[in-house]
Amino acid sequence: MAAPAVSRLLAGLVAGLTVPALAWADPTAHACSAPTALLRLSQPLPRVAERLARHEPITIVAIGSSSTAGAGASSPAASYPSRLAIELKARFPRETFKVINRGINGEEVSDMLARFADGVIKEKPDLVLWQVGTNSVLRDHPLGMMNPAIVNGVRQLREIGADVVMIDPQFTPQVIAKADAQAMVQLIAATAKAANVDLIQRFAVMRYWHDDEHMDFREFASPDLLHMNDWSYACLAKLISASISEAALRNVAAAHAGYLGHAAMTH
Repeated sequence: MAAPAVSRLLAGLVAGLTVPALAWADPTAHACSAPTALLRLSQPLPRVAERLARHEPITIVAIGSSSTAGAGASSPAASYPSRLAIELKARFPRETFKVINRGINGEEVSDMLARFADGVIKEKPDLVLWQVGTNSVLRDHPLGMMNPAIVNGVRQLREIGADVVMIDPQFTPQVIAKADAQAMVQLIAATAKAANVDLIQRFAVMRYWHDDEHMDFREFASPDLLHMNDWSYACLAKLISASISEAALRNVAAAHAGYLGHAAMTH
């Protein structure tokens, strides 16, 4: 890939958007941020990197429950998948992104797996963002069945060549009040690591907002103190966009460096 093209892609990492204020509580005194350690994806998203390098359209499917569907947002346009499409376009204005929202309120992993064929695989996604765990925690369902179910889902997505990124539960009062909340976060992290897929640490990011940035829950949670709100969905999308960009461009840059090295050795 030509050096100017790589430079343009890398430049997308520094692009940003102004996050709109929300209606219920005003968090505008706080920047949308999180520690780099919480944002960096362990895997390089090779499928997305390949599509970016070839300037081919990229299809992303976001599957999950109510916090993917956008419960707590003022409108569907304020859900994190809708905001993610805007963020990615801002970072890569010459590329085409299609972000499909397959979130359904109240679902658990087994419900989502039942929709994989028609709701996810049929769309031929390049990247799947899979949000899991919250409803199992809220309903006090045993955690033991989660691991094989997630592994099964990852296997199906890998078989179609899609990049996979898991998203763990939200850090909100109704979730953290449950005894198994932290155990679920740890289970998802361990399963993602064992399956060699990426993880968006939403729980840790939102805990950072509360514990380190000293944000009140009402600033980033909806009035039910369970779901997210316009500000937090927009911020999550911004952070996910940055994570996707860094992981994909890491792969593009590495491939380009390898090509330059090989060319130097042959001349």
